[in-house]
Amino acid sequence: MATRSCTSSPSRWSPTDTMCLILFAHECHPNYRLILAANRDEFYDRPTAPAAFWEDEPSLLAGRDLKVGGTWFGITATGRLAAITNYRDPAVHRPNAPSRGLLVSDFLRNSLPAETFLAELEPIGPTYNGFNLICGTRENLWHYSNRGGPPVPIPPGIHGLSNRLLDTPWPKVSRGTSALAELLQHDRIDPAELFAILADRSMAPDPLLPDTGVGLERERLLSPLHIASPDYGTRSATVLLVGRDGWVEFTEQTFNGGVEPVTTVQQRFQYAP
Repeated sequence: MATRSCTSSPSRWSPTDTMCLILFAHECHPNYRLILAANRDEFYDRPTAPAAFWEDEPSLLAGRDLKVGGTWFGITATGRLAAITNYRDPAVHRPNAPSRGLLVSDFLRNSLPAETFLAELEPIGPTYNGFNLICGTRENLWHYSNRGGPPVPIPPGIHGLSNRLLDTPWPKVSRGTSALAELLQHDRIDPAELFAILADRSMAPDPLLPDTGVGLERERLLSPLHIASPDYGTRSATVLLVGRDGWVEFTEQTFNGGVEPVTTVQQRFQYAP
């Protein structure tokens, strides 16, 4: 690995209204179509609303970025879901690019199939800062990155996504997917076990860290599954269980720098026909 500076470059490292870690098991458990656990990392002072069904879109369950109005992860009562992470590349970050979080809410408000939605998004993808968008339904999920080629369907299996491309084996992704694989041995999944995975604050060894242009100190800070620092860290942890019987269990914990969550939201509902 090339030699890197031991200092971060905060002026080139920008906030985002996206998630930073998504772990999920898609169509590989006898009782669940989808098992998902994800962390959203953000500056603590960015205004955010906890997950709820939106007043202006009553079937849409998601947190909300109050600065721009989009979201990082959401699901609808009819079975559409979407999540987004940023692709970390500060050297080409543009401060005036459109909000990536609005892509999630746009998909959830839409009725287009994921394949069609992403085909229409692809030509304008380069106008956004780097992102990975996962979207679809309980049966079919798609992935598109404006830094990684055309949209593709996600095959059944265990997957992880951080701030590169889908299944790029960054330390937090490898550690998280390995822990998720162990849980799949259980007939029933306890959300508390998924939250325990997301709460891992251990840093990765320096030789395993990626080099994304933010400096070694910042790479260390960003390497845990759950990030904590004086001004930036994991703001929310979300667990989603989609049963083969149509029942959905959604739980979100929100944080503000401490070990314990400051709020917990739980919703359980059955998909509308």
